[in-house]
Amino acid sequence: MVDAHYSEPDLAALYDLFNTWESSPQNPFHLELVMAAQDALDVGRGTGKLHRIARERGHRGRLVGLDPAQAMLQVERGDVEWVLGDLVRGPCHGQAGGPFEAEFDLLTMSGHAFQIWLTDQEARANLAGARRALRTGALLAFETRNPAARGWQKWTPEHEHRAIAPDGRTATEVHTLERVEGELVTFSAAYTVQGRQEPGHSRSTLRFADAGTVEALLTQAGFAVQAQYGDWDRSALTGTCPEIITLARAI
Repeated sequence: MVDAHYSEPDLAALYDLFNTWESSPQNPFHLELVMAAQDALDVGRGTGKLHRIARERGHRGRLVGLDPAQAMLQVERGDVEWVLGDLVRGPCHGQAGGPFEAEFDLLTMSGHAFQIWLTDQEARANLAGARRALRTGALLAFETRNPAARGWQKWTPEHEHRAIAPDGRTATEVHTLERVEGELVTFSAAYTVQGRQEPGHSRSTLRFADAGTVEALLTQAGFAVQAQYGDWDRSALTGTCPEIITLARAI
């Protein structure tokens, strides 16, 4: 099931307002990797700005964005190959072809996409699909929020996020934490745009796996961890750093 945030066109259109290129250091981190790769696959691509920027900055190889949310694919296409589907099944809804087979030098999963896989079984299936899509020696890059940092404690109405739409209207995003059950954190979000009568709503559950769990899942899927960082400046992974940023090689 795809979150309403991503499946409803009105909410998908707000995604880039709250996730601008300048708002997160993850973007230049991943862009550097994409620019160094000949053929790159971005999974859970959002509105595809990573590959759009790579193309604008001169990338001449194959760039493919894969996402299960039709509304996200419709926000902006650009000069990139967009595919509706996922790593397990490949393209869906009438699109030709099956799962990718040893086609890429790099696979990125930005925007904490790894956290939507709520069980080991789901993570193993998708990581196996990632391994299948990559050539031997290729790089897998992704991040997941460090559970020790307990970042969900700030998912409250007191930490409202505001942005200005291209037409000058103010948009707001408000998170409300609902529950924490082991590794699983469930929260809701409300989105409002000035002049719009009804707010948009979405509800999500994310998995906060620790670094050991991440590495074990990767090993089982045929990867070897090359590096794990605690933040986007490539600083060391420590107990309370905000991120677990992982680079792993397909073996």
